[in-house]
Amino acid sequence: MVLESLKRELERFGEQHDEAQPSRDGKMLNITRDTGELLALLVQTRGAADVLEIGTSNGYSTLWLAEAVKRLGGRVTTIERDAGKLAMAAANFQRAGLGPWIEQLAGEAGSLLPTLPTAGYQLVFLDSDRQQYQRWWPEIRRLLAPRGLLVVDNAISHREEMSDWMAEVAQDPAFMTALVPVGKGEWLVVRL
Repeated sequence: MVLESLKRELERFGEQHDEAQPSRDGKMLNITRDTGELLALLVQTRGAADVLEIGTSNGYSTLWLAEAVKRLGGRVTTIERDAGKLAMAAANFQRAGLGPWIEQLAGEAGSLLPTLPTAGYQLVFLDSDRQQYQRWWPEIRRLLAPRGLLVVDNAISHREEMSDWMAEVAQDPAFMTALVPVGKGEWLVVRL
């Protein structure tokens, strides 16, 4: 199982690398394994053949998503602004044999989101610059397909950074939300 071995390798690498990094920008900030398992399950349950990920890092979370969409004949589109992380992720995708199911977009999410198709994604995974989520929300909302699911990482560990936006979304009658205590907290938002 090449993929499982690679996931374990990336888990160890992410932990060791992040401990040695003084600044947040240099860290991988990978999701937890149980978050990866939840993402894969949600992709399968939803039948989400078209997935958007905002925040690739070294591709650990993307591997979970791509493994799941491969079973559906789908595709993950993933956005990353850091050139070094983009290259690292591309190498990991090739090692895993999942490259054909992943499209990498390089750049700032705020600039790239308006170029993506309206209602084009059944699942959007958001694990990026939390200070931008409220500003990006109109575009993310536009990108979600009917009954589409948004999954937001760090919703417990960094809730204070997202609380205003979370309150805004929770009050929108077009969406239903739930906070799931997996990993660092996953906030699920479904378009009704």
